[in-house]
Amino acid sequence: MAEKLQAVEVLYCGVCGLPAEYCEFGSEFEKCKPWLIQNAPDLYPDLVKDSNLKEADKVSDQLQSASISEGSSTSKKEEVKRLPGGKIKKKDKQEIIIEKVTRNRRKSITTIKGLEIFGVKLSDASKKLGKKFATGASVVKGPTEKEQIDVQGDISYDIVDFITETWPDVPESAIFFIEDGKKVPAA
Repeated sequence: MAEKLQAVEVLYCGVCGLPAEYCEFGSEFEKCKPWLIQNAPDLYPDLVKDSNLKEADKVSDQLQSASISEGSSTSKKEEVKRLPGGKIKKKDKQEIIIEKVTRNRRKSITTIKGLEIFGVKLSDASKKLGKKFATGASVVKGPTEKEQIDVQGDISYDIVDFITETWPDVPESAIFFIEDGKKVPAA
């Protein structure tokens, strides 16, 4: 006689409703992780290890923040902002980046990024740049979805002087050029 097959019991996730083995392929895996750690630790042993490491990191962060800091610290820490989900957002560096991009072998565009950090209104700055250098200047969104000023032509020779004269809040030490993919100070 043939043996009767037993029914397979499937553990369904309490958050997304998928079988627990398939939670990692769902759209709500981040929300499912705590439930999986508690109810199905044998299916995702890496999650259990990661959660233990995260708890250890939280404890060490608390200890570091509670420690007494020395009065003469030489390294300046960047300000960070914690976002929901544990992601960290670093504060924007206060610097202006000027880059010359060549197109069609002869034509060039000078892009200026970071003026808005110093309180400069980009639309006013583009008008002043266009008038000063007698070229077209416009505010556009760059590849990082931040606004930047594009000026037609190569104006990198006089741009540093113009920026520091027009907006005295901008220090010359905060202006950098991008040359051959490397950041070079303007001063």
